[in-house]
Amino acid sequence: MCGIAGWVSFQDDVRERRPLIERMTGTMACRGPDAAGVWLGAHAALGHRRLSVIDLETGAQPMSADRSVVITYSGEVYNFRELREELVGLGHAFETTSDTEVVLRAYRQWGRAFAERLNGIYAFAIWDEPAGELVLVRDRMGVKPLYYYPTPDGVVFGSEPKALLAHPAVDAVVDRDGLREMFTIVKTPGHAVFRGMRELRPGHLLVVDRDGLHPHRYWRLESREHTDDLDTTIATVRDLLTDIVDRQLFADVPVGTLLSGGLDSSAVTALAARARRATGVTDPLPAFSVDFVGHTQRFEADVQWEDPDTPFAAAVAEHVGAEHVVVLLDNRDILDPAVRKATLLAQDLPISTGDMEYSLYLLCRAVRERVTVALSGEAADELFGGYTWFHDKTAVEGDTFPWHDPFNRAGGIGALREVGLWDDLGLEEYVRERYAEALAEVPRLPGETGLERRMREIGYLNLTRWENFLLDRKDRVSMAVGLEVRVPFCDHRLVEYVFNAPWAMKTFDGREKSLLRAAMRGVLPDAVLDRKKNPYPATQDTGYELALRDAVEKLCVPGNPVLQLVSAAGIRKLLDRPVGSYVMGGPWSARAVLERLIECNTWLDEYDVRLELD
Repeated sequence: MCGIAGWVSFQDDVRERRPLIERMTGTMACRGPDAAGVWLGAHAALGHRRLSVIDLETGAQPMSADRSVVITYSGEVYNFRELREELVGLGHAFETTSDTEVVLRAYRQWGRAFAERLNGIYAFAIWDEPAGELVLVRDRMGVKPLYYYPTPDGVVFGSEPKALLAHPAVDAVVDRDGLREMFTIVKTPGHAVFRGMRELRPGHLLVVDRDGLHPHRYWRLESREHTDDLDTTIATVRDLLTDIVDRQLFADVPVGTLLSGGLDSSAVTALAARARRATGVTDPLPAFSVDFVGHTQRFEADVQWEDPDTPFAAAVAEHVGAEHVVVLLDNRDILDPAVRKATLLAQDLPISTGDMEYSLYLLCRAVRERVTVALSGEAADELFGGYTWFHDKTAVEGDTFPWHDPFNRAGGIGALREVGLWDDLGLEEYVRERYAEALAEVPRLPGETGLERRMREIGYLNLTRWENFLLDRKDRVSMAVGLEVRVPFCDHRLVEYVFNAPWAMKTFDGREKSLLRAAMRGVLPDAVLDRKKNPYPATQDTGYELALRDAVEKLCVPGNPVLQLVSAAGIRKLLDRPVGSYVMGGPWSARAVLERLIECNTWLDEYDVRLELD
């Protein structure tokens, strides 16, 4: 999937700055373990770290066309074969079989309008020497990250903040709004937490020339009247998913799936296994699950988890003829300081969902031993209405982001209040402002009222805020071990279609994800189709809570950087709760706040962050 970095300076000659661009790209060696490349011009430096997936022999980057237009590219374009054929018909001659060259020549053919023709997940930079401009482009759903930092005479950019922070023009400064963004689980599009740094918004391109920075939106989620009946809608969802999964299996390296045993990942695994067989591949598709030692045997249902995942994942694998690979973890694995540090450094921020992040890192690391590409089920819940907050009256009728309702109920907000962060940082006001901004963006359908209007709002909030949080986590953690994760449910054709299906149709049988379950009926076992949604697994072992308490107790020692934000007395309020209070995990729980404080302390130290709160 690769990592990109670089900068443009219209006042300086950067051709002698090779060590700097190499240092920037070197921070992301994990994103591209197979090769490194640099291109230097008078006013532009481009760097690349390559994870070889397509055209292993001749797809090196940065790549140039006619020595005047150069690209550094991360991601995959799934319709590159069709685009290549069209471009050949228009007179283009290709030197490689890579999708990178297709993107580059598409730009040469259609200019900035080329982005509208791409289907995939991507983030890239094109330096156009004749035009004297840099063009930064990010995919429609924001699957692939891309950050930039304006300078007085240009811009610094990269796949991850750590690449920008390696440039002397960029300081690791975080102000009050940056901390607010970190602690509220809002994920404001464009916000990058570090002061002055920006994240290119999904569906946007940014042109940088001597006159400054010029953003342009080439795609947005729009509301359209849905005219298909129920049977046609179900068939269309099935056909779209079949085509999407088939396209996303293309690679010159081994491919597998991430299989939880839930509906979303099971659907992807079933369609992938069927597509492989249709092309004559006889080896079973490897499908990977994560579980904790003894978890299935001593599982206890709670408000989030109704049953253990592994038996369902095994049933799916057997049903579709996949090879089921279980990655078993225990407390020692997810408490390993090296694992926790690697996960934090992968994300550049202490945006913690607790042990879920560490187990995800370990899962991806194990998967990478077998395959280079894995298909995953992200975005299905946001599209089809799978989360509890789509169906909870209090959350639906609330006046905030719907996932903040479980954040409150599970004790996360209460824990932030106890340590003083909720009030000291003005998090209530920040959430209210960001929520109002998000609602103002929602594309309205004329004449739509009542529940349908509200559920369109909730769908939009989930697809443009909550999902970006999850996509960023999955990209950063998987790429930390050089694993490319593809997300079929983020294909913009499916997103546009399902977003506009009426809520009454998405819940036509009175349950969550009615359309997806109906589309997969006959493809998956009924037991999986009729199963209630479970979140990503978290450990329920009290021993993990005890280890967290020990780590949090150490934060109270004078000199720890996190004490710039919270007092030792505030931290001890959390430790005064009885043992067992933090057994439940998840991103909304008070346990996640404990994790966040530990990570924040490490982050402030590792990144030498300067807090400016006035």
